[in-house]
Amino acid sequence: MTMIGGTLRATRHTPMDITPTATTTEDRIWAVLAHLSALSFGMGILLPVVGWSDQRRKSNYASFQCLQALGYQSLGFTVWFLSYLVVVILGLFILLVWPGSSRGISNNPDMILDPGMIFFLIVIVGLFAIYFLLPIIAAVACALGRDFRYPILGDRLARYLDFVPAQEEEKQSWLNEDHEFRWVVAMGHFSILILLWGMLAPLTAWILQGKNSPFLKFQSIQTLGYQVFTTILYFLGGFLYFFGIVLLFAMMGGLGGPDLNSTMGIVSMVVLGVLLLVAAALILIVPLLHILGQWAGYRVLKGEDYRYPLIGRLVEKQISKQSIIKEKPA
Repeated sequence: MTMIGGTLRATRHTPMDITPTATTTEDRIWAVLAHLSALSFGMGILLPVVGWSDQRRKSNYASFQCLQALGYQSLGFTVWFLSYLVVVILGLFILLVWPGSSRGISNNPDMILDPGMIFFLIVIVGLFAIYFLLPIIAAVACALGRDFRYPILGDRLARYLDFVPAQEEEKQSWLNEDHEFRWVVAMGHFSILILLWGMLAPLTAWILQGKNSPFLKFQSIQTLGYQVFTTILYFLGGFLYFFGIVLLFAMMGGLGGPDLNSTMGIVSMVVLGVLLLVAAALILIVPLLHILGQWAGYRVLKGEDYRYPLIGRLVEKQISKQSIIKEKPA
């Protein structure tokens, strides 16, 4: 990595040749753990990063499987979550216009046995099952030393990282270092949809590999800061909305409703209105911030040194100051 004009640029180092060997027990253990960590539904996203960091210059097989598991938990989760959301919305819409469903479930107990409702429930449960089933299949395959690939994701990632199974060539090189770092960074951006636990990806990457790549260090720090900011807005909006609802019930409770002819009653209604408006604004802004996080991950994979508005510049200035301080003679 080099600094050109104040901008971090990733440079590709010429990889050394390595002699291919059969997968070892350690390789398989790291691969199995990385894939199975997806079953924790977000909390285990740090494990593939730890495995990749430990194995990146020991085993191409383990490194690739860990990076693939990271992609499944981050990018794969994003695709799964959005698809799941679309299916749920479309399913509910179809059920609302389904003949006889307008009377509602409460007035039609037999609706739960309706073919449309049964199909909808099967799809919902099936999507969950598919998401959890693939990592289990991956773990079993890796336990047997197989070169497992997730559908769609696996082959594309192998080409992106220049990964070649050991048995296919007499000589091969380490994974493409620049693309390794970019993949880890991009998955950190994509993980913004994983509430709270998504921050573990950039945090772990920064701690374990920040010293080896200024690009990864900067991107991970700004991603972590961006996710912290977004999470705070999310919880702040939820808190204000909950507080506003509680205030509304208190005003409409035993007091018989607010007295709009009194100053206190008018002030209470104004405060309630402001709280709910601010809460609604914050809750609506958060999805836009999530979209920006997905865009950042895409731009990084396309080779750009992406910077978030404001947060990116602040992080870059802070890192530059720290570098200057370290370079000053004692």
